[in-house]
Amino acid sequence: MPASLEGRLVVALSSRALFDFEEENQVFEANDDRAYMQLQLQRLDQPARPGVAFSLARKLLAFNENASAPAVDVVILSRNDPVSGMRVFRSAQHYGLPIERGAFTRGQSPWRYLRPLGAQLFLSTNLADVRQALDAGVPAAQVYPDSARASEAHPNELRIAFDGDAVLFSDEAEVVFQREGLDAFQRHEISRATTPLPPGPFKPLLEALHRLQRSSDVGGLRIRTALVTARSAPAHERAIRTLMNWQIDIDEAIFLGGLPKGPFLREFEPDFFFDDQTGHVANAAPHVPSGHVAAGVRNPAS
Repeated sequence: MPASLEGRLVVALSSRALFDFEEENQVFEANDDRAYMQLQLQRLDQPARPGVAFSLARKLLAFNENASAPAVDVVILSRNDPVSGMRVFRSAQHYGLPIERGAFTRGQSPWRYLRPLGAQLFLSTNLADVRQALDAGVPAAQVYPDSARASEAHPNELRIAFDGDAVLFSDEAEVVFQREGLDAFQRHEISRATTPLPPGPFKPLLEALHRLQRSSDVGGLRIRTALVTARSAPAHERAIRTLMNWQIDIDEAIFLGGLPKGPFLREFEPDFFFDDQTGHVANAAPHVPSGHVAAGVRNPAS
């Protein structure tokens, strides 16, 4: 029978999301792809340093270690050329990451391969690729390559933090806030406190993580999730009730009322944080691995 990824959580990462190729990327931007290819070939036996999404990938793959059947698949989708792809695979092997699948498209957008993979997450440093993935209905975020690397304090726990509006939820309430201000936003949410918010682009990922957590076949690993939002009481209730309506448990909910998110995320220590506002991502990136979800009213198509 042919191989199948059905039933697995499939996460697609670009080369620069998984590994630190920033030095090599400077060669690419200053010259051409042949100079970049030659440099990667010269460094074929030199493992790349871990990148922003490395901890996320490593912990996700660890769910397979004691399972009777693989529950997660991590795939490389990269604008790199196939020659440079050899270094990606060798680096993964060096760190003991069992990554078997990849597509290397030499400058072309690889997002189109997300659909046959059935991917539930795509992380890339390329904003255009992220936008195309989101338009295709795949949860996706632009990795900030200068983000802090994940803490090693929780080796047996995958920690992920999400913003709410325009990430887990639709941007319905955010549209009201942008057009009419905070008071109108609060009135809007209070009057609809028992009406679930429409789903946002990252609901499928949260659902997949919820299924993975509830699986009885994942050994001693667990997942801890957090909602980290600028909302405050009384607008908090609709967010909580929406998650209840979806029958999804979330471990922590942090309602900041506009306070900077970075210091709180530093304490939560996620393996990755997703937010639709570049300001919040920039505030978080010095503390935790961070990505920009280019969706919703805050991110109009250029």
